[in-house]
Formats: sequence, structure tokens, C-alpha cells
Amino acid sequence: MKKVFVLMSLFGGLAMASEQQIAIVIHGGAGTIKRENLDAEQEQAIKQDLQAALDAGYAVLKRGGDSTEGIIAAIKVMENSPYFNAGKGAVYTKPGKHELDASIMRGSDLDAGAVAGVSFTKNPILAAQQVMLNSPHVMLAGSGADTFSKLKGLEQVENSYFDTKARYKAWQEVDTKTKAKAKGAEQDHQASHEDVLDAEFKFGTVGAVAVDNKGDIAAGTSTGGMTYKAWGRVGDSPVIGAGTYADNRSCGISATGHGEFFIRYAVAHDICARVRYQNKPLQKAAEEVIMQELNSVGGSGGIIGMDPAGKPVMVFNTPGMYRGYKTPKASKVAIYGDE
Repeated sequence: MKKVFVLMSLFGGLAMASEQQIAIVIHGGAGTIKRENLDAEQEQAIKQDLQAALDAGYAVLKRGGDSTEGIIAAIKVMENSPYFNAGKGAVYTKPGKHELDASIMRGSDLDAGAVAGVSFTKNPILAAQQVMLNSPHVMLAGSGADTFSKLKGLEQVENSYFDTKARYKAWQEVDTKTKAKAKGAEQDHQASHEDVLDAEFKFGTVGAVAVDNKGDIAAGTSTGGMTYKAWGRVGDSPVIGAGTYADNRSCGISATGHGEFFIRYAVAHDICARVRYQNKPLQKAAEEVIMQELNSVGGSGGIIGMDPAGKPVMVFNTPGMYRGYKTPKASKVAIYGDE
């Protein structure tokens, strides 16, 4: 009995505090998001979809559903929206196709699942969930991940389903720029790499973190990756510990930003480790990593997070981040840094 009590204390004890509440926090990507870049109609549509995602996830939590179900409900809304770089709004790869990544993690037992480079699964977050629930592995990639999701009965679509005019325009701009630079000279790996890093929309991702009425935290992230990415590039979104992490003993995190930095600095896990081992509030831990650690090396982006008491945090070092949270006492969506 003593061992059972210890395990319950480690993984659930923090969440049983009197301050426990259901809550959800979401993001739809961070980057150069300024008022002059969005007209009133676009801004309203984006905020409506953010609110719809919050409402969908919170509704699950309110009726007693677990945090995993809650974040999936929220992320699916954003994957199905053309305004975010995930699912329907995914950016184009260098060859003009779409490759999507997603991950999910439970804070109750540290179980996790992820997919990378899927091309035909309508909702990649559902594929990540199936990997977690029905596979001995943590991550599946490429055609194998699509095949696995199809065998699990997930909806499949043509790759063209993910097309949108805005993302195609972005692809055309980068393609034109790349070809202009390559004209008259051999286009090597470094030149292409620089073009990719200069591209707009490189920070697009969606994610959600929630805590349910049992005190269990879950986190999930989904993305279309980086505009004009090549060579099967995979960013931080499907990497547990970089783009996604959840542990009832500390916090849940979903990240968005320049993935290479988030992988190298294990951002999601680092924040939770500071909470767990240094007893720092989640807000302070997140600010240390995003505003200091990453800023000092040129890493741009942000995170959303949730502590065991259901307190949401949203920290980013970019001009804006599509974001929102909902608790029993408050609900808010925002886009710009000064909101």
C-alpha cells in the first residue's frame, strides 16, 4: 500500500490541491504577427476559430472528459481551419506538397505518441493518439505513419485537401526567391537552407494543454512544418521534450517557434524540469527559457503551458502569438503582443 501511495503522490498528488480546476490553453502559432499584416475580417475569423477550439476542448472537460480528449477536441478544430499551419492550413514543402507532424503526451503516466511527415491523414493529432494508445512505439514517420493511421480507421484524404491559397502564395514567393538566388550558380545545401530559414510562416503550429477534474495534465501539438522545407525535415512539434511535454508533477507544455532551437534546447522538458526540480512557478520557468535562454541564441517562438492547479501561461518572444485560454472564471483569445 505504501508504494501505491507514493506513486499516487508523485503523479497525482500535486493535482489534488484545493485549487484544482479544469482549464485549457491553446496556441495557433507564433511569429511576425502584427496588426498591419491582418485585416479586420481575417482577425475576426482567426479569433472565432481560436474561440471555437477553446469551447470544444473546454466542453469535453466540463462534462467530465479527460484532458487528452479535451486537447484533441481543441486541436482538431484548428487542424480543420485554413488559418493555422496544421491540417487544412498546412504550408507547402519544397516540392509543393504537404507533410504534417503531431504529438501528444499524458502527464498521468508519461505515455506519448507522435507522427512525422504524414501526407494523407486528415487529423494528424488523432494519428499521434493512436500511436500512444495502440503501438509499442512513440513515433512513426512518413508512409508508415499514414498506413498505421489508415489501419486504425482514421480518415484519409488526398494531399491536395490541405491546399490553401494563402499558403500556396507563400510557397510561390519563396520558390521565386530561391530560384533567383540559384541562377548562375550551383545551388548547394547551404543556399537552400538559408532560403528556408528566411521564409515567412516558419513558426506556424497549433497546440493545446489541459487539466481535467482528476488533475491529469495532457499536452498536444500539430503542425504543417516550415514553408519550403526539404529533405524530409522534421521540426520540434513531434519531438517529445522539445515541442510537447506533460508531467502531472510539474506542468504541460506545447511549443511553437523555430523548431531547430526548440529541439536543441529541449524547451518543453526544460521548462517542466525547472518547475519540478527548482520549485519555480511555471510562469517564471517559461520566461527564463523563452525570454532569456532562447533569446540569447536567436531562437524565436513561444509556449503555452498549464500547471497542476489549472493555471494557464502563455509566453512568447515574437511580435505575436495566436493564443487563448478558458477556465471556470475566465476566457480570452488574443493575437498580438500587447493584448
